[in-house]
Parts: sequence; C-alpha cells; structure tokens
Amino acid sequence: MSSAPAPSIWPPCRVLVTGAAGFLGQALVAKHLAAESGTCDVLLTDMAPSQTSPAHVRWICGDVADPQLWDRLMEQPIDLVIHLAAIVSGRAEADPVLGRRANLLAPLEMLERCRLQHSATGIRARVLLSSSIAVYGTPLPLRMRDDHPIRPSLSYGTHKRMMEIAMADASRRGEIDGRAIRLSGVVVRPPQPNGALSGFNSDMIRQPLTGHDYTCPVGPDACTWLTSLDVAVDQLWHAAQTSEARWTQALPAGERALTAPTWPVTMADLQAALGEIDITAPRRLRFDANSPLHDQFGRWPQDVAFDQANQLDMPSDWQRHQGHLAAMLRAAMLHHTH
Repeated sequence: MSSAPAPSIWPPCRVLVTGAAGFLGQALVAKHLAAESGTCDVLLTDMAPSQTSPAHVRWICGDVADPQLWDRLMEQPIDLVIHLAAIVSGRAEADPVLGRRANLLAPLEMLERCRLQHSATGIRARVLLSSSIAVYGTPLPLRMRDDHPIRPSLSYGTHKRMMEIAMADASRRGEIDGRAIRLSGVVVRPPQPNGALSGFNSDMIRQPLTGHDYTCPVGPDACTWLTSLDVAVDQLWHAAQTSEARWTQALPAGERALTAPTWPVTMADLQAALGEIDITAPRRLRFDANSPLHDQFGRWPQDVAFDQANQLDMPSDWQRHQGHLAAMLRAAMLHHTH
C-alpha cells in the first residue's frame, strides 16, 4: 500500500467494499486487496459472494439498503469504505423504486452508520463512492472541462449527484473523509446484461474481436468515453489512498467529487484500432444512427481535460498505453478473457 496519505487512516486496518461481487468489485479486490494478508482485514458485501477468498477477506452478504446488514457490517470500526453497489442506468430507469433503494437509501444508510461510528469511537472513516459521468447529462458541449455544469438527464446520474452532495456535507460536518470519482464506460464487461445502457461500449469491442457481427446503437459520427477495467480499479485505489488534504486542495471549496481521466473514442478511432488487432474485425461493426441511445451516449466531446485528476496524478489509459488505442483494447480484452 503506497502513496503518502493521512497517517490516521492509511494504511487502513479494516476495509469494507460494497458491490464486491460486481464487475468493478471483483477486479478491485483481486488486484488491490486479496494480497494484503497481515496488513488489513477486508470485509466484502453483495447479494451473494463471487468467489472463495483468502483468510483475511470475509463475506457478509445481503441487501445494502437493509439496516440489519449494516448492523453486521459495522460491528467493528471501519477505516475505509469503498462503495460500489448500485443499480445502473437502464435498470434504474425501468425500476425507479429499486433504483432509489439501491442508489440513495443504501448509501445514505452507510453515511449514517459512519456518522454514528465517528460519534461513538472517534474513528472517521474514509468513504470512496464510485460515481459516474452520468451526472453531467445531455446535451454536452464540443469542449468540456471540470467546471462543466451538472444537469443529469437520467435517474442514475441524479442519484449519483445526490450522493456526491450528501458525502460532501458529511465531510463538511467532520463525520467522514469522503470523496467520489466519476467513471466512464468501463470495458470490456462480460456479455451478461447488468442493466447499463452504456453496455454497448464493451459489446462493440468484444463482439468484432471474437468473430461476431455487431450493430452499435450509435451513429458512425459518434464519440464515447472509455476506460479499461484495469485502469478504473487503479483510479479507485489511487483515490482511496490520496490524503484528504491533497484531495481537497485539488477541488473547489466544498466539493468532494471529480471526473476520472478517460479516453474519448470516435467510431473511426475504434474501427481503426480494431483493425490493428484483427484485420477482419472492422467489417463486423455496423452503426445505427437512429438508435435512441445515440444522443445520450454517442455525443461525448472529444476536446476534454481532467485538470483536477491530473493534479492528483490519477492514472489514465492514454498515459498507460502512450496514446495507442489498439494497445488499450488488447489489454482490456486480455483481462476479459481471464
């Protein structure tokens, strides 16, 4: 566990990860927590466990909106909470009651338990929320910076922004050390549906590279933002390690959320990169400019900067792969196949 965070919190003695059986959760635990035997105790929660875990990693399963689950999760003080549990875009639109329960009631219960922990023990948990670029909503400008207005156009983005504000308020009150990072479309996801409207980001990479035709629900002029799974979990872990002083200095006063660096990818970029990996792959990719998803997910700006995240030296795919998109896609596919 590297970096130079606040000594009162890092390295943490006890870590809790919610949504630990999910796509991000499994990768985060495997890369950054499974090998930390003797350094910290790790508590994982989800509706069901995803895998057999090392001795220092323990599962307590249940519904994260259930107060009785939190009674068990916080029997002992927690130093670091990484909150990944969520009901994502399409599913939250289709089932608003479930979306509110998972995306608002559950993390609000988490914040209340952290407040009670601080009041009873003096231990102020560091809380990291996985947020989303869905907070920005659409339409978007051609040029976008960190100070772009936040006007979510889906319930999922609204839920995430509401929790960003709640975490900032709890931090202002001294109850937690909260921070949130807004992730983009993380690739390459497994083919099983999870309700994310942006799931096509993974399909348009995976399907052509595994020999299947795919019609992408955005037009040929589309631009979308992509992040590899490996970089996404490193971004989360980097955010967890960063000291509170450094985090707050990089952001406007009172704000606790920032947008993680991502890669704006046009469909022309994507087809060319697929062709570098498999010369036959580009012809398997087709586009549907009339899809209702085009305006929501196909008009992300190409001219972007992530100055706040860069101040914190947050990792990025562009940096890791030296601007070579095909290298990023190869690495993402390699992780997917394992």
